[in-house]
Amino acid sequence: METTRSMTGKEQRVVLKRLMSYAKPHWKKIVFAFGLLLLMTLGDILGPILVKVFIDDHLTPFISDGQALELDPIMTLAAAFVAIQLLNAAATYFQLYHFQKIALKIVQALRIDVFEKVHSLGLKFFDKTPAGSIVSRVTNDTEAIKDMFVSVLISFVQSIFLLIGVFTSMFILDARLGFFCLFTLPLLYWIMRTYRIHSSKIYSELRERLSQLNAKLSESLQGMSIIQIFRQEKRLRKEFEDINNQHFTAGVKNLKVDALLLRPAIDLVYIAALVVVLSYFSILSLNDSIEVGVLYAFITYLDRFFEPVNQVMSRLTFFQQAIVAASRIFKLIDETEQAPQQLEGKSHSITKGTIQFENVSFSYDGKRDVLKNISFTAREGETVALVGHTGSGKSSIINLLMRFYDFNRGDIKIDGTSIKEIEHNELREKIGLVLQDPFLFYGTIMDNIKLHKTDMTDEEAIEAAQFVQAHGFIEKLEDGYRHLVTERGSTFSSGQRQLIAFARTIAYNPQILVLDEATANIDTETEEAIQIALQKMRQGRTTIAIAHRLSTIQDAEQILVLHQGEIVERGNHQQLLAQKGLYYKMYILQNGSGEGLEDAVAMKNQ
Repeated sequence: METTRSMTGKEQRVVLKRLMSYAKPHWKKIVFAFGLLLLMTLGDILGPILVKVFIDDHLTPFISDGQALELDPIMTLAAAFVAIQLLNAAATYFQLYHFQKIALKIVQALRIDVFEKVHSLGLKFFDKTPAGSIVSRVTNDTEAIKDMFVSVLISFVQSIFLLIGVFTSMFILDARLGFFCLFTLPLLYWIMRTYRIHSSKIYSELRERLSQLNAKLSESLQGMSIIQIFRQEKRLRKEFEDINNQHFTAGVKNLKVDALLLRPAIDLVYIAALVVVLSYFSILSLNDSIEVGVLYAFITYLDRFFEPVNQVMSRLTFFQQAIVAASRIFKLIDETEQAPQQLEGKSHSITKGTIQFENVSFSYDGKRDVLKNISFTAREGETVALVGHTGSGKSSIINLLMRFYDFNRGDIKIDGTSIKEIEHNELREKIGLVLQDPFLFYGTIMDNIKLHKTDMTDEEAIEAAQFVQAHGFIEKLEDGYRHLVTERGSTFSSGQRQLIAFARTIAYNPQILVLDEATANIDTETEEAIQIALQKMRQGRTTIAIAHRLSTIQDAEQILVLHQGEIVERGNHQQLLAQKGLYYKMYILQNGSGEGLEDAVAMKNQ
């Protein structure tokens, strides 16, 4: 269980200041909305004054002295009161509309910033951060911020306006009583401060538990087939229940704090203020008559003041949630695990595609090297195959070449230029990657081949599909290239997904091909067609291919055999077989020959 702590007042002010910076582009609309809020507040203040005038100047003389009611002044007061209420209703509608719209705009900008930031982060960040946690920050946390702008900001500003207006009116009616009522302010401040201190830690824990719930749900959905195959439903349900119980416990803590420090505490202060007002007027009535209208106005003003205060206190929940949520969002935006950055300098173009690894060493965790002094050259048009047991470092070489991770020892060059000095766009356009488990996006097959590249025609995409033997099965679908692809292409076979991925790569016409066991999930008949397509694809292109099945890379100009992060053998297929080393033992093991089988098994288990 991750420990949580209460945010200090300084930390909350820093987060709030940064959060309010998102409101700057909308300052004109905010000023207008606040103007409407001020008009609404003035209406709330003027209403009791009009009633006071009616009671003291018209109703009381009529009841006590029997004076006749003057209809004109009364009708004027009534018309003014009704007009104020109508204006209040209109001002309330428009200020709520504008504040809601501004809040949605701010949340929209925040989500775009977070989404953009996520796409700029390096893969190392995603290695250690659950996807569900990131989703929670983009959705749930930003939604909490919207509630703050809509609920808390309006109530807070309205309370300030009311506070000033109410106490001004009180001092006008009776300065001494207005002074007595000021004692409520330090009590209200103490309650708010106490609530902030205790609730901050609770909301941090609540947000963390909600993030863990999303992460567990996301993991379960992505691995549903494995969960059902291995009958892990009960274990996953227990793990989800444990996290859910922790979320429930944190929620109960929050309810206890809310129940004690929100409405009940404010009601006690309100009752105390009401006792002061009634006691004052009771004492005053012993020596002199009191004006009923003044008493009504004071009690009304107290109620008008404490009701918004109650609203502010109840909405402190939204405020604390928003501050905690914003701190989580800004932590993500400030994440320093950026994708590898390119060095500033001249723009270099990839023309030949010659690849050089020069004494490259690399570590994922900064402690244990997974690659050790890797050096090789893949010349223009050559195919270099990487083979070795699981964990030998094959995929790490691909990750570095694709700039998914940064290396700090040695260098990788393309056409004599370090890949750190080649622009990302140039690398991505000139290097085509096909993974063992291809990813298909929701949309049509045509969308997945073109990847919404505007300058690629449908004919070019179809030509690429024909090139890799994918056109046959695509044209048999009901909608052909307009066939809808569900999430991750789950309705296609592994081979069909791979063929679409091949077509997508070829459609971009890369100078360098990177194949990460690209034929592993394809049946034998399809593999034969793919091998023919691969031979055509590799013509004129430098190819780096990871292979587990050695039969697929026998025609490679150079084969690198890796073991525990080092190149232990290199040469072509015949040369490596002649050496009778690790490659030879792997080949014998895969082909099922009895000769050398025991040695091969022993070598594999090392």
